[in-house]
Amino acid sequence: MMKTKINRMDILFNCINYTFLMFVAIITFYPFWYELCVSLSSSIQVNIGGIFLYPREFTIMAYKQVLGTSNIWVAYKNSILTTATRTVFGVLLTAITAYPLSKGSVKGTKSITKFILITMLFNGGMIPFYVIVRQLNLVNSLWSLIIPYLLSAYNVFIMKNFFETIPVELEESAFIDGASPFCIFFKIIIPLSMPVMATISLWTAVGAWNNFMGALMFTSSREKYTLPILIREIIEGQLLSNITGQFSKTSLESVVAATIIVSVIPIVSIYP
Repeated sequence: MMKTKINRMDILFNCINYTFLMFVAIITFYPFWYELCVSLSSSIQVNIGGIFLYPREFTIMAYKQVLGTSNIWVAYKNSILTTATRTVFGVLLTAITAYPLSKGSVKGTKSITKFILITMLFNGGMIPFYVIVRQLNLVNSLWSLIIPYLLSAYNVFIMKNFFETIPVELEESAFIDGASPFCIFFKIIIPLSMPVMATISLWTAVGAWNNFMGALMFTSSREKYTLPILIREIIEGQLLSNITGQFSKTSLESVVAATIIVSVIPIVSIYP
């Protein structure tokens, strides 16, 4: 009798749990689906508004207008370049910083760890950050979106904690066999740390791809624009004069939606 009651409670819990998770999934996915439907709908239907469950009066005019401009490809190139460079060098620098801190036998690790923790809890703010970047002559350069963001205190602690779970005996055995510290790090530690490396890489890539404030503060010429800044300009209507084609067949909202879809697809595709 008790077993039947437990099974019924399990079934009820699963039904509630699955229903809740399905609801969360729908409300999370719908904004993306809405933008996709709007980008594929005619200007008349977009101006009518309402809830879009499917494209109304299907058309790809918005995508032709967005992909037909040189600005989108320049922004694509800059976003891909900054994201790839920041991810590769950022993850490598994070690993190089976190590995010595995971060794309690190394002198000064506790003091350095406290110093990194302070930078995680307190910062100078936006104005000092901009002043430092300007003094380094990085303003209006793609390096301004890479170098200041290479190292994150949070990522350092995440990777440090993972390194501490790796058995010390593996390193000691390799050291006895004559392996150098660099050999141990790159041939033993890094291969064993692929889960955390993949996690930090994903966080870094998403952060670099969506870096709006950095691009807004440090870039001023169109040749240095990234996709977030380009989307802002399209929303403000500053690129309408550069868009070719019959603009009367689509609307600004459709163009904005098409730009969002085009810019989101690359970063979404790396999640699987």
